[in-house]
Amino acid sequence: MVANLRQSALVKEMQQVIDNLDDPLKCSFQNMHGGYPEATLERFLRARDDNVLKASKMLIDSLNWRVKNDIDNVLARPIKPKETWNIIRESQLIGFCGYCKKGRPVFAIGVGQSSYDKAGVDKYVHSHIQINEYRDRVLLPEISEKKGHYVGSCLKILDMTGLKLSAFSRLKISTVIATVDDLNYPEKTDTYFIVNAPLIFSTCWKAVKPMLQERTKQKVQVLKGNGREELLQVMDYDTLPMFSKIGSREGSSHSLADYGDPTSNVFSPEHKFHAELYHHLSKNYSLSRQANGIISEGSMHIHVPSMEEQDEPSETCEVVHVIESILPTLQSAQNGQDQQKRDKLTTKMAGIQVST
Repeated sequence: MVANLRQSALVKEMQQVIDNLDDPLKCSFQNMHGGYPEATLERFLRARDDNVLKASKMLIDSLNWRVKNDIDNVLARPIKPKETWNIIRESQLIGFCGYCKKGRPVFAIGVGQSSYDKAGVDKYVHSHIQINEYRDRVLLPEISEKKGHYVGSCLKILDMTGLKLSAFSRLKISTVIATVDDLNYPEKTDTYFIVNAPLIFSTCWKAVKPMLQERTKQKVQVLKGNGREELLQVMDYDTLPMFSKIGSREGSSHSLADYGDPTSNVFSPEHKFHAELYHHLSKNYSLSRQANGIISEGSMHIHVPSMEEQDEPSETCEVVHVIESILPTLQSAQNGQDQQKRDKLTTKMAGIQVST
């Protein structure tokens, strides 16, 4: 009871800050909260450990970022031509699986096989923000209305199939996307389920975990194998992504074609979610043209603060940089293991040659 009263008082303080903002920022806040302003203020408070001053600054910075980068209109800016959108989807693997038993959206992310090498950084960031905004302004309001109560967060299942040390060469773009999420969409993910993790990830995670904040550690669950049994405790079988149904072997990888019908593969641009999202973008674009005349097409250049520009380092970026710092050690360890394997194979082959 006391905690609820304190939280309510903190939210009222935050609301007073919102009431004193200029109209463009107030308008952007309406798009941000999607009909649930108090819950949105609570998210920013949690992200800054209930410090009203820090949470207010974080929120105002985010609103200024939205206005300066025209984020409120990002859902009317489809990436064209459609072929470019398709190759982004095929190299930035993210998909919508359905809803968990509590009604939260479930997203699958192909961490191990996302190459980010088919388009420029701007297009990947543009696309990522569109999925965030579609989640917050379409999916979450719809499920909240259906459930009769506020649903404001999601679950993410991270597939590590095919992950190798070379994949960390994509750390730069991963850092940019993580910064966007941490600074502007805080507390939107309840749990990150990591599945099909190869040995190299397990080694990396053991090294990184002690360096993380307790709140971050509680959000990450590394599951055994494809995670199917544990995931079924929070979602139905039909909601499981394909990689948690078929699993993977150490060092193996799958292409989009390996999952059969592309319309049932959550990563495919032909999947229902991506088809509906692109239709939504194109429809909004047409309506904006009719109302406001010609608007620009193509990717948006969206400014993302560097680590040096941030008042407080975003949590996910800290994880990325910690991983980056231990990569040389992991690389040396792997090289040593590879040499041992080669030595054992050479010895075994020599033994076979002698016996024959």
